[in-house]
Amino acid sequence: MKRWPGSWLPAPLGLLFILQGLLLLVGASGMLLLGLPFGQGSLGGLALALGLLLALALLEEAFRRLFPSSFPEAERLHRTLGQALRQAGAGPSLLLLLALLSGVAEEVFFRGLLQSLLVAWLGPWGVFLQALVFALLHPAPKRAFAYPLYTGLAGVLFGLAYLLTGSLLPGILAHFLHNARGFYEISRT
Repeated sequence: MKRWPGSWLPAPLGLLFILQGLLLLVGASGMLLLGLPFGQGSLGGLALALGLLLALALLEEAFRRLFPSSFPEAERLHRTLGQALRQAGAGPSLLLLLALLSGVAEEVFFRGLLQSLLVAWLGPWGVFLQALVFALLHPAPKRAFAYPLYTGLAGVLFGLAYLLTGSLLPGILAHFLHNARGFYEISRT
């Protein structure tokens, strides 16, 4: 198993951690410098997080039915990623940590920083532009075109949650749980 020099992380997994760490660093630094709200937790926020998680599951099911050849292709790509991560030595605890880091980092960067800047510039249309950038950074081959569309709609849901509540916490929790379920599924196949 190839590892990064001087690191305990396998090379492909290390790259994922580095990318997510950079998103978190840039997003959190920008939010702090600009005085943007991270938000507070509440029971309403927990209910919203569970609602977002349910909406993502329903959206996945709708995409499986609407795009019967494209969306399963994206799922096959995820299984290939799972095999690569397993071969790199990623166990359940490391994948859970990656799910947490990616949920936090992507919400802080895309919704907290990028969306806040775009909404200040474009009004509510900034939510949709942020979601487009989010989708573009979740690429898939042409035959899996439904996956970026799915991630774009997920970005709109996360973005609306932040816009309406001023808190990243519901999106972070839903994003983490969604990614953790996804990593669990791909690590088992």
